[in-house]
Amino acid sequence: MLLRFRAPRISRSLLGSVAAAVLAASLLTPEAQAFPAFKQAVAETAARDDAIAAYYRGADFDPIWTGQGEIFLARRKALIAALSRVEDHALPAARYDVDGLVAQMASARSARDLGLVEVALSKAYLKYARDLTSGMLVPSRIDDEIVREIARRDRTELMQSFLAAENPKAFLRGLAPQTPEYTRLMKEKLRLQRLISDGGWGATVPVAKLESGDRGNAVIALRDRLIRMGFMDRSATASFDSDVENAVRAFQTAHGLEIDGVAGKGTITEINVPAETRLKSIMVAMERERWLDRETEGREILVNLTDFTAKIIDDGKLTFRTRSVVGKNQSDRRSPEFSDTMEHMVINPTWNVPRSIATKEYLPMLKKNPNAVSYLRLVNGRGQTVDRSAVDFSQFTTRNFPFDMKQSPGNRNALGLVKFMFPNRHNIYLHDTPQKALFKREVRAYSHGCIRLQQPFEFAYALLAKQEDNPKAFFQSRLKTGRETHVDLKQDIPVHIIYRTAYTEAKGPVQFRRDVYGRDGKIWKALENEGVALTSYQG
Repeated sequence: MLLRFRAPRISRSLLGSVAAAVLAASLLTPEAQAFPAFKQAVAETAARDDAIAAYYRGADFDPIWTGQGEIFLARRKALIAALSRVEDHALPAARYDVDGLVAQMASARSARDLGLVEVALSKAYLKYARDLTSGMLVPSRIDDEIVREIARRDRTELMQSFLAAENPKAFLRGLAPQTPEYTRLMKEKLRLQRLISDGGWGATVPVAKLESGDRGNAVIALRDRLIRMGFMDRSATASFDSDVENAVRAFQTAHGLEIDGVAGKGTITEINVPAETRLKSIMVAMERERWLDRETEGREILVNLTDFTAKIIDDGKLTFRTRSVVGKNQSDRRSPEFSDTMEHMVINPTWNVPRSIATKEYLPMLKKNPNAVSYLRLVNGRGQTVDRSAVDFSQFTTRNFPFDMKQSPGNRNALGLVKFMFPNRHNIYLHDTPQKALFKREVRAYSHGCIRLQQPFEFAYALLAKQEDNPKAFFQSRLKTGRETHVDLKQDIPVHIIYRTAYTEAKGPVQFRRDVYGRDGKIWKALENEGVALTSYQG
C-alpha cells in the first residue's frame, strides 16, 4: 500500500477537496521509498534536468516531497499553496499547472507513479523559485538597451536550501524580493484589481482643459475621477474650486507633471489613462523589481529614467534627490538600464569626446570648417595636440578618423565641473552640465545617454559626507584649483539605472510616469505572451 490518507488540513476553499485530500496524504511509506521502481523513476525523469539530477544523485534519490512525515506534508502543502497564489505576484497560473500537479498526485498508484510526482514537484518548485527570485523574462531578449545582468540563484543550491528549511511556507514566501518596494507594488496591484472589478475610475474627462472657475459636466467628471483615484475626498461640487485644484496638484505631483493646479492637455491625458493601463505598469514594475539585485541596508544610488531623477537611498530611506536629464529617445542615445558600482568622482573633468560623437557629429562639421567646435582639442595617438590648419579632414571617414577630441576643464565643459564614475562598458556616468535650462522642462530626455544632474555639487557633498568632516569645503578646495582632480570614494556605492513607469514611496500615492522609451510596452507584451493577464479581483 503506497498511499495513506489523513484528515485534510489545508484550506478547501483554496485548493478544493481533492487537492486537500491529496496534500494530507503521506504519499510514500518507508517500504515504498526503498522500491527500485521509485528511485528508477526519479533517476530517469530527473536526468532531463542537470540541476535536479545532480541533487537527487547526491541524495541517493530519496524524496523531498512524497515521503512520510510532517515535513513532507508541510513541503507539499506549502508548494501547492504558493503555486495557487502566483497571480498575486503577477505571474501566470498556467505556467505552473497546479491543477495538473494535484491531479497527478491524486492518480498516483505505484512507486513509479510517485517517482514521477516527486520530480514533477521539484521542477515546479524550481520554476517558481527562479521566477520569484530573478524574474520570469530575460530582459535583453525584450530590448537590447536593457543590459541588466540578472543574478540567477544556482538551482542546485535552491534545492538544498529548501530541503534545509525548517518552515517550508516561510522559505517560499521569502523567495520574492524582500524590499518595501515589492511589497507596496503587490499591495497596489491587488487594490487596482479590486477597483477595476468595481468599475474602475469612471467616465473620462471630455475636454482638453479645465481650470479654476470652470463649471459643468466636465468638471463633475474630473471631480468624480479624482475622487475614485484617491486624490480628493467625496464632494458634490460642480465647479473647479480650491478642493478640485488641490486634487489636480496632488495628481500632477504623483505623475511627474508640471504642478500648476490647471488641468491642461497633458494633465487631462494622464487623468484619462485607464486603471487597467496603470495596473499593467504595476505588474511590469513587479517583474522589473525581481530583476534588480538590491540590498535593503546600506547606501545606493537610483536613477529612474522615466522620472528624470537621481536619488541617494540610505538604509531604504531617501536622503537626496535631484532632477536629471537622460538620453534622447533616439536609437543611439537612449540611456541603457544596468547596475554597477560608483568608485570615484572627477572634479574639473576633461571631456573625452566619445568616438561616436566625434565621427558622426563633429567630423562632418570639421570637413566644412576646420575651425568648427574650436573649444575641442584634436589629439593624435601620441597624446599630442594637433594643429587643425595642417589637417585635411576631407580624407577621413567615421572608420579611419585618427584623432581623439578633448575639451579642457572649465565652466563651458560639456561635463560641467564634476562627473561621477562607475566604470562600465556602456560609457555611462553622472555629471554636471552647463545647460541648466533643460532641468526646468517636464520631459528631460536630451542627452547622448549619460545622466546630467541639476544639483551636482550637492550630490557630491552628500557622497563625501560619509568620508569627510566638511564635505563642501573639501569639494570646493579641489574645484578652485581648476585642475582635474580624481577623488576616490572610500566605500563603493551600488548604482542602479532603472526604468519604472510605476514606483512607490514610503508615504503617499503610487507614482506613475510616461513610458518615454516604450520599453514597458514591450515587457507587457512579453508577459502577455507568457500568459500573464490583468485578472479581475477574486477576493
